[in-house]
Amino acid sequence: MTASIDFGSKQIKFQVKFAKRKSLGITVTPDMEVLATAPIDTPLERIKDKIRHRAPWIIKQQGFFLSFHPKSAPKRYVSGESHLYLGRNYRLRILSGKSNRVTYKGRFIEVTSKDKSKVKSLLRKWYREKAKEKFAEIAEPLIQKFRKYQVEPRGLYLQEMTTRWGSCTSRGKIILNPELVKAPKACIEYVIIHELCHLVHPNHTQKFFDLQTKEMKDWEKWKNKLEKLLA
Repeated sequence: MTASIDFGSKQIKFQVKFAKRKSLGITVTPDMEVLATAPIDTPLERIKDKIRHRAPWIIKQQGFFLSFHPKSAPKRYVSGESHLYLGRNYRLRILSGKSNRVTYKGRFIEVTSKDKSKVKSLLRKWYREKAKEKFAEIAEPLIQKFRKYQVEPRGLYLQEMTTRWGSCTSRGKIILNPELVKAPKACIEYVIIHELCHLVHPNHTQKFFDLQTKEMKDWEKWKNKLEKLLA
C-alpha cells in the first residue's frame, strides 16, 4: 500500500508493509524510498503520525543517499565542451596566449593560456571568483529581509563540499559550495534562504519548513531543479 503525508510544503510518499511484529518501523532505502513496516491491523493514521514525527530524519536520510547517486561524466576541459554558469550552458573555447585569463563572451567561456594543462585549474579559479562575487550580491537583499527575525549571519564563506550545497555553523557562519554558481539564481537563493532559516530554527522542524515556505513559496521547485541540474 502506498500513502503520503505533507510536511511543510514537502510531500513524503511511503510504502506500508504489514507484518507479525510488535513495533512500527521506518526505513529509508538507498533509492530514497520510505518504507513503513507495521504490526498487522495498525490504523493508517497511526502510521502517518509516525512518518510525520520522523519526517526531519527521513528528509535527512534521503539527502544523504542522494549524494551517492550517479554523477555526470567528468569534464575533459577541451574546446567545444559544455560548462554551466548561473544556469546557462556555455561552450568552452581554449585559446593560446602568453597570459592566463578566463572570460565569457556570448555563449562561450574562453580560457587563454600558453599551457593547456592549466585550463582546468584556471577555470576552477574563475568559478570560485565568480561565486564569491555573485553569492554576496544575491545574499545581501535576503540577509536584509531576515533581519526582521533578529538574525544575521556572521559572514558568507566558500568551501568545496562533496555532498552539500551549503551549511550553517553553530556560530552563525553560512558556508556555500562554489559549485553552486553553476546553477540558476533562484537555486542559489533557495540555498541561502535555507541556511538563513537555520539561524532562526537550527533543526529541520515543522517551524523551519513553514518559515522556508513563507520566505520562498516555490523553494521545492528550485531544490529539485538544483539536484537535477548539477547531479
